[in-house]
Amino acid sequence: MHAFPPLRQDHNCDVLVVGGGISGALIADELCAHGHDVVLIEQRDIGWGSTAASTALLQYEIDTHLIDLAKRYGEADAVLAYRACAEAIPALREVASGFRGVDCQPMQSLYYASKRRHRSVLQEEYALRDRHGFDVRWLEAEAVQAEFGVQAPGAILSALAARVDPYQLTYRLLMRLAKAGCAVHDRTVLDTLEPTPRGVTATTTDGVRIRSRHVVLATGYAGQHWLKQKVARNRSSYAFITDPIDTAELGPLNDTMVWESARPYLYMRTTGDHRLLVGGEDDAVDVPARRDARVAGKTGTLLKQVAKQFPHLPLYPAFSWAGTFAETADGLPFFGPHPQWGSRVLFAMAYGGNGITYSMVGAGLLRAQIERRRHPLAALFGFQRLG
Repeated sequence: MHAFPPLRQDHNCDVLVVGGGISGALIADELCAHGHDVVLIEQRDIGWGSTAASTALLQYEIDTHLIDLAKRYGEADAVLAYRACAEAIPALREVASGFRGVDCQPMQSLYYASKRRHRSVLQEEYALRDRHGFDVRWLEAEAVQAEFGVQAPGAILSALAARVDPYQLTYRLLMRLAKAGCAVHDRTVLDTLEPTPRGVTATTTDGVRIRSRHVVLATGYAGQHWLKQKVARNRSSYAFITDPIDTAELGPLNDTMVWESARPYLYMRTTGDHRLLVGGEDDAVDVPARRDARVAGKTGTLLKQVAKQFPHLPLYPAFSWAGTFAETADGLPFFGPHPQWGSRVLFAMAYGGNGITYSMVGAGLLRAQIERRRHPLAALFGFQRLG
């Protein structure tokens, strides 16, 4: 833990990053590493939004299948999006490797068919990924059972995945930035933005002004409050983590994250201290009190689902929780300017099931836009795709 002081006096900078979660931290780190003078502010404590609730399964697979993205945007753009996420995973591991004590390890990902009718869809998905060089294997039902103890009609095994503790990583990144001279301030609430052709003046609820050339709004699902246009819908997900489990009992789960083709889907991974982290049971509840009231019941349902697949595991929840996230209609994020605010206000909306991977991609994309360079994903990951 580390305390970051609230911002008490006016400030000038190149880029103001609003949001002190993993997205804001990765973006600020990318910008600072390339010579930009950055101020980062967060309305709560650092990392205390969606980052603290994230289950952080790092995958290149987007919630929308590659075959469905290809139908929507063309095969070339669909593969570009998947490949960018694939490249982000080793990049994230490289970032995390610079810190002691951050749980970040490579894993593989087992995506299994929940129902027999899903099998053909997953086979088609596997074939397209394989054709474009992604490191995947198709497993028949017998192999899924033999290798992973999962009963399923078939599955895709991806060699590329990872796990991370996003709360730890956010703190380590921002502590390093603060030590290097970048201004990091929590408990500092943005009130207004006044963009001009040459910059933006941001004013906090305490009347402090920050004048910058660009502003990046990396505020998670709350970023939608700054737009009149509806670009996503909020959902809630539920999770629990077990007491430590003997590695012999965990078996293949030690280095394999598991998720299913049903929607909403069950997902799970292990942690560095050999706990099993399980999530799912997503719903449309967007009121924190109503959402949190469902945690106990949702945990019971998740326990039954895991016990059905892994009846030998001692599943004792040490803690359970819920978190709200946003998802877009196509499963892709939004990075960049919106017509409502002009070119100086940039959004970082890493929405969907793999938001941390998106944030790593978005950090480079936003830096390119700030530096007035072209980026191959600017259109696909921008608001212009909404038409």
